Amino acid sequence: METTKNKFLESASGYAMPFAGDEEHDVLITLGYGEQTHPMTGEKFVHQGMDFAAVNVPLYALASGVVVGVGKDAVHEQYIIISYGGYEVKYGHIYESYVRYGQPVTAAQTVAMSGDFLHLGVRFEGEQIDPKDLLGLLYGNISQLEAMGIKQFSSLPNQDIPVKTDFDADKEEIQRLMFRWLPTYMMELGKGSYRPSGRLEQTLRNAFSMAQKDVFFDELPTIGNPLGLGSNAAPLISKVQNLLIADFLNYLALRRNVYLSSWSDEQKKSFLTSWQPMAT
Repeated sequence: METTKNKFLESASGYAMPFAGDEEHDVLITLGYGEQTHPMTGEKFVHQGMDFAAVNVPLYALASGVVVGVGKDAVHEQYIIISYGGYEVKYGHIYESYVRYGQPVTAAQTVAMSGDFLHLGVRFEGEQIDPKDLLGLLYGNISQLEAMGIKQFSSLPNQDIPVKTDFDADKEEIQRLMFRWLPTYMMELGKGSYRPSGRLEQTLRNAFSMAQKDVFFDELPTIGNPLGLGSNAAPLISKVQNLLIADFLNYLALRRNVYLSSWSDEQKKSFLTSWQPMAT
């Protein structure tokens, strides 16, 4: 099967991890995916999923999806199954379910409460896969959105820096477009099938080179804020976000023929003129 790293998950409501992580401690995986050794008998067996030490915690929908299973079995006890496009995710050993069969769900919606632990099983287009592939994809999507200024439900630290962009009037529509198209945009960037505007890289370089030295390490660096950015960095962050959002809109215009609904025909022409893609 083709690697799931190339299987982007589209979601109109954004993305979320299955439960909120503790920022001070690593998430404990009690049983991994694939061939395992039974801790009591020493026998080898194949584990179709991953188990997490998530005791009595709220469980969340990972993206826009539909509940396709609610029930109980001898292996995973009480469970729910939610379909997210080509992905089908089973939440096993739950204490309580808050959704019903056929119910649509959105990212970060509370769908269940875990029991003594959480079993997470994932199928992609009917084939069992390692859940860490999907979790890595989700974390990447959340990180990409947050880099573009879209705060999403995640275990990443939030930065309370006042940032304004030229696109604030259309913020809600841009957010919906990012939820729909950002993974595809990032995939085409990675493959080189889309080349950013010729001015993007140089303008980004100029923005960082012109930044005042007191912008960086204004606060104590953390894992979520390794440069120690504080309120003094707001102008720089605003400039960078303006550039990244503009290039994303340029991609939509050129590759998807999608524009902001508030733009006139003249604004569309002006935007495309100022954001020409790089020559290939």
